[in-house]
Amino acid sequence: LIPLLGLDPLPEIWGSHGWERRFRNGAYRVGPFEESALRGLANADEWAEAQGYKAQCEKKPGSVALHWRGLDSETVRQMRETAQRGWGPLAARHGLEIRGFDGGLEIRIPGRDKGDAVLALLSESPPDTAAAYLGDDTTDEDAFEAMEGRGLSVLVRTEPRESCADLWIRPPEGLLAFLDVWGSGRIG
Repeated sequence: LIPLLGLDPLPEIWGSHGWERRFRNGAYRVGPFEESALRGLANADEWAEAQGYKAQCEKKPGSVALHWRGLDSETVRQMRETAQRGWGPLAARHGLEIRGFDGGLEIRIPGRDKGDAVLALLSESPPDTAAAYLGDDTTDEDAFEAMEGRGLSVLVRTEPRESCADLWIRPPEGLLAFLDVWGSGRIG
């Protein structure tokens, strides 16, 4: 992400549903994770690779995600069912949770979500800080809820869906227009 941003200085960056944080000064924090949970994620990754899903798997601190966006509906159905059967016992044994997202399924360490990251950042900011959270996934709903009363929550998708976000905008035109207006200071 850092090379893609091309910003200097870099902003603070959060990832992995709040389990990762890169501070503006470059310091990086991840976790903490229990050893059993990490073993469970390693087992989940090994299981996915044994099923032939290596190309669809994404390993992140705190989770393993299986992506199927762009695959045909029958392949998606089979992958979802297979992953739930394979990961279910691992989740139960290692205290993990399985959660769907737009375009996949994730086995992850519970205890943090995107809303936790938003609340931490807002608690460290002056009360009058202009804040917006933009997201497209069902996993962004935790952050949208955390923004209530503190800023603007924006669902960014080509098609609307049920959401607690304040606004819906269609990318890329709506997103670019929003960022232009936000950057100019005309909203806040």
